[in-house]
Amino acid sequence: MKKFFKGIGQYFANFGTAVAKGDLWTRLSLVIMGMGYIGRKQIVKGILMTLIEIGFFMFTFQFSLTYLAKLGTLGTVQREEVFDPLTLTKTVNDYDNSLLILLCSIIGILFIVAFILLYISNMKTVYRLQQMKEEGKHINTFREDCRQMINNKFYITLLTLPSLGVIIINVIPILFMVCVAFTNYDAAHMPPSNLFTWVGLQNWGTLFSFNRNSGFGYAFIRILGWTLVWAAFATFTTYIGGILLAKFINNNNTKCKKLWRSLFVVTIAIPQFVTLLLVSKMFGTYGIVNGFCSRIGLTSFLKDIGLVSGSLNYIPFLSKPGWAHVMVILINIWIGVPYQMLIATGILMNIPNDQLESARIDGATNFQIFWKITMPYMLFVTGPSLITSFIGNINNFNVIFLLTGDYVTTNPMYAMANASETDLLITWLFKITTNSTTKQYYMASVIGIVVFVICAGLTLVTFSRMTKGDREEVYQ
Repeated sequence: MKKFFKGIGQYFANFGTAVAKGDLWTRLSLVIMGMGYIGRKQIVKGILMTLIEIGFFMFTFQFSLTYLAKLGTLGTVQREEVFDPLTLTKTVNDYDNSLLILLCSIIGILFIVAFILLYISNMKTVYRLQQMKEEGKHINTFREDCRQMINNKFYITLLTLPSLGVIIINVIPILFMVCVAFTNYDAAHMPPSNLFTWVGLQNWGTLFSFNRNSGFGYAFIRILGWTLVWAAFATFTTYIGGILLAKFINNNNTKCKKLWRSLFVVTIAIPQFVTLLLVSKMFGTYGIVNGFCSRIGLTSFLKDIGLVSGSLNYIPFLSKPGWAHVMVILINIWIGVPYQMLIATGILMNIPNDQLESARIDGATNFQIFWKITMPYMLFVTGPSLITSFIGNINNFNVIFLLTGDYVTTNPMYAMANASETDLLITWLFKITTNSTTKQYYMASVIGIVVFVICAGLTLVTFSRMTKGDREEVYQ
């Protein structure tokens, strides 16, 4: 962090030096960005920089400022239609669109920030050209600069388009979502028919409070807890199960190995959503599993011991709290273990046999070998993959939605927040935005930001602790 702020200070210090010690051509670049290049005989580059400057000012003053001026209110003129009985036509007034105002303002601000950075970098570059000329060094022509971008600096050329793509596809939507979290954008404030406006921290207060009028605070703390519990169980049970299954298969003869691996490869080849849909029907109220349990008397036995309500004639595998939580974890283990097993098989084959034999000669049990040698090695190699799986399970929409999509809560506090006991934060977010009557985009944005903070925080902490480079020699 200290280096980061020091680098920023140095960046602006170099700009100040260029302004203070620059010659006439360098200082003219403060007004016309291309003059510093033209003064050093880089005419084409100078013209391009000047055109970029003109294009920026035209874009800002003719397009961006129109929206930036309304950013503080997100629009004040409501859309109105007036029917003219003489012409039998409808006329629409010159109304404001809050969505366009917010989006175009974000784009305009990004352009301004990018231009400021380019402006500072341009001044530093032309000052460096001034120094090169004073020292009698060779200054590249435009053709030589182009050649350099293909040869020595090809990485810049290669990364330019992907970087622009990241900004357009990722950065702008993320910034838009963050801004929506501070508005009242929902079905009642839907552009272009209606306007939405800023509400400050009101949405955050709703989510982090226990206001019984909304139920969001009540639902949030419980869904957050279930999301973390689900992610932990879904990740580590499949991970350890995959390792144990891989060791079991490796300890069998060659024919068994081929049979087991073929079976699990076929299991993985089936699309996950197909498997989940079939399983959800199998464990449904009138599914095959419930019919079988009823015939063998298991349903009656569970009623007698109090695990199933006496008013039910079936086992609520995916329709009641507790039962549904356990079942989605067990089903996820069944689906996820084959994939983890195939990964673990390849890694286990790379553990040195002499190390394992030495441990056995020293009297180590199979459990001690597994816990002291196999697991540390697996964690070292698959640490990043394990972290990715954990974060992926926090956002595992498919398993929860496809298995419990028909789940109906009986808790009024959950119902007020359009949530249920089996929801993860990501499925809750989906329900909030797709509810045809409310479409609370502002609350969905707040929840999305919370999910991002949790995932980013866990990733940074676990990566720094689990994937340290000081243990590499131990496993070589």
